[in-house]
Amino acid sequence: MKVGIVCPYTWDVPGGVQQHIGDLAEALIALGHHVSVITPADDDAELPPYVVSAGRAVPVPYNGSVARLAFGFLSAGRVRRWINEGGFDVLHVHEPAAPSLGLLACWAADGPIVGTFHASHVKSRAMSVTAPILQSALEKITGRIAVSEAARTTLVEHLGGDAVLIPNGVATERYAMAAPLPGWPGRGDAPPGSGDGGVLGFLGRMDEPRKGLHVLLRAFEILGRRRPGLRLLLAGPGDADDVVSRVSPELRDRVAVLGLVSEQDKVRAYHSVDVFVAPNLGGESFGIVLAEAMSAGAPILASDIEAFDRVLRGGRAGAMFPVGDHEALAAAAGELLDDPARRKQLSAEARAAVRDYDWSAVARDVVRVYETVAFGAAGVVESGLGA
Repeated sequence: MKVGIVCPYTWDVPGGVQQHIGDLAEALIALGHHVSVITPADDDAELPPYVVSAGRAVPVPYNGSVARLAFGFLSAGRVRRWINEGGFDVLHVHEPAAPSLGLLACWAADGPIVGTFHASHVKSRAMSVTAPILQSALEKITGRIAVSEAARTTLVEHLGGDAVLIPNGVATERYAMAAPLPGWPGRGDAPPGSGDGGVLGFLGRMDEPRKGLHVLLRAFEILGRRRPGLRLLLAGPGDADDVVSRVSPELRDRVAVLGLVSEQDKVRAYHSVDVFVAPNLGGESFGIVLAEAMSAGAPILASDIEAFDRVLRGGRAGAMFPVGDHEALAAAAGELLDDPARRKQLSAEARAAVRDYDWSAVARDVVRVYETVAFGAAGVVESGLGA
C-alpha cells in the first residue's frame, strides 16, 4: 500500500508522538509498504528519506505542555501538494484534533483516512467549545485508533465516536543490548544492602512540570543524604543549569544532566542506571519511555497514574509510588537499590511484558485498519481543495 502519514508536532524536537510515527513508518517499510511522512520542521533540518517538511513550527500551549505545531497558509499549501503528488491508498493522521497538519490534511483530503488519537486529558470547556469546529474535519476519518484506554476515553468524551485500541509500539531489539555510557558502571553495580551507591535515571522534557522531574529532585535531596554514593542521571530537552540550580550545593556533583541525547546514547542511558524513574504527574496516555526502559530491562519505579499502571501490569513489571509523593519515591527507590533480587525480577517481568508492544506486532494491527478503511474505496486519497 501507499501510505501517507501526518505528524502534528515538529520533527526537530523529539517526543513520543514523533517517535511513534518514525518507528511505525520504518516498520511499515519493512513490511513492504511505501510510506511518506509530512511533519512540521525547519526546511534545513536533517530528516529521514521518507519524511517531508511542511514548514517551520511555532510553539503553542497544548495538553498541559508547549507543543510545536504548524498551521497556516504555507503549511496548508504544502499539505495539499503532498497529498496530490502522493497518490496514497490511505492517509494516516495523528492527533487530528490538534491545531496542526492533521487537521489541515483532514480538511484537504478526500479518500480513506485513519486517525490515531494519543492525547489523554480531562474534559475541558475549551475542547467542548471547539468540538463543533473540528467535526467538519473529523467526520471524514473512516477509521479511528486510540493508543490507550485513556486516549480512547478522551476521544469519546470530547469528540464522540469510538476507536479501536492499538497500543504504542516499541522497537524492543533496539533497546535490548547496549554498553553503559562512559563513566557509568552499568546496571547492577550498586552494592547490595550497603545503603550507599546506585544510579537513578530520568528521561524526558526537563522543563515540563507534568513530567515530574521536580518530584524526583526532591526525592534525591532525601535519598542522596542517606546514600553518599548515590548519583542521578538525567537526559532530555531543558535547561541543564536551571535543573542543577534546584539541587542543594553539596549534592550537585552527583547530578549529571546530559540534555538532548542521540538515539544511541539514549539506549546506553537506559543501561547505565540501577533504577529508571518515571515521576510523571499525569497527561500521559501510554508511556513510551516506560516501554523503552522495559525493552532495555531497566528496573522501573513509576508514579501510579492510570496509563503507567496499565503498561506495568498493575505493578508486576515495575514498582509504583503515589503520584507527586517525593517521600514515597525516595523510600521506594531506596528499597529497590538495596534489593538486587527484586530489581532482577522487575527486569525480567518488564522484558516479558513489553513484547506485547513490539512494532512487529503493532504495525500489522495498524495495517489491518488500513485495509478495512481502504476496502471498497474508489481510487486513492486526493486533495479536496484543488491543486
